Amino acid sequence: MTYKIGVIVDSFRLPIHEGIKKAKEVGADGIQIYAVNGFMNPDNLSKKDRIELLDYITSYGLKVSALCGDPGGGFMNETSNRDKIVLSKKIIDLALDLNCDVVTTHIGVIPTDQSIKRYQIMLKACEELGKYADQVKASFAIETGPEPSTILRKFLDSLSSSGVKVNFDPANLVMVIGENPVDAVKNLSPYIVHTHAKDGKMLLKCNPEDLYMTHKKTWEEAFIETPLGEGNVHFPTYLQALSETGYEGFLTIEREVGQTPYEDIKKAVQFLRRML
Repeated sequence: MTYKIGVIVDSFRLPIHEGIKKAKEVGADGIQIYAVNGFMNPDNLSKKDRIELLDYITSYGLKVSALCGDPGGGFMNETSNRDKIVLSKKIIDLALDLNCDVVTTHIGVIPTDQSIKRYQIMLKACEELGKYADQVKASFAIETGPEPSTILRKFLDSLSSSGVKVNFDPANLVMVIGENPVDAVKNLSPYIVHTHAKDGKMLLKCNPEDLYMTHKKTWEEAFIETPLGEGNVHFPTYLQALSETGYEGFLTIEREVGQTPYEDIKKAVQFLRRML
């Protein structure tokens, strides 16, 4: 298996420059960065700022695996989509300035019924973003999880552009819908351009479409994120399935909970090194 190990720097819960240092300390090869608010909002970074940030990242021998361009709430509302699409295009431009060609996001829960208006709204937004990504030779990657991989595959196949891809998160599939990541890898293999290394367990079976619209506490009651190797993602078979697709990109560690993020991420890097 030939993979690179990344870390979402925001998982350290530190200012970005300190997070980059920590990513190097734990032995990562690259980093993913949230690029929606604050310092990393594209509107806040001049050309000079972008050059300086890239120089800082490369000075630690790191590469940007992807930017996270999740504006929140998905792309399910035609009115709010206008601003979200503008922002998403700016984030793709920022990624390219950081020598990266992948922006990941959540688009919301894709309905099984294609005649539902929300399905068409989401499709229209992804068509526009996909075409833009094609133009600039980048990928706008939808994160797995809130719907079965077969539904996501049908959605992707229906797009006329090739710029919309997949950010594969095995834990989301296990925690939210109870799908075997190995099966999902096979379903989505032509589209996978980035992955998250995360683990977890489902606590309560829910309708993902209902779950997506509810309060955060409901999410916390439905599933739990765990350190790598302590959840229901069987990493040996998952990584083997990923390898069989020819994927050679990043396994980017995401740690959204826990009181000791640095230690958890360090152990996650060590866990993946052993797996590889």
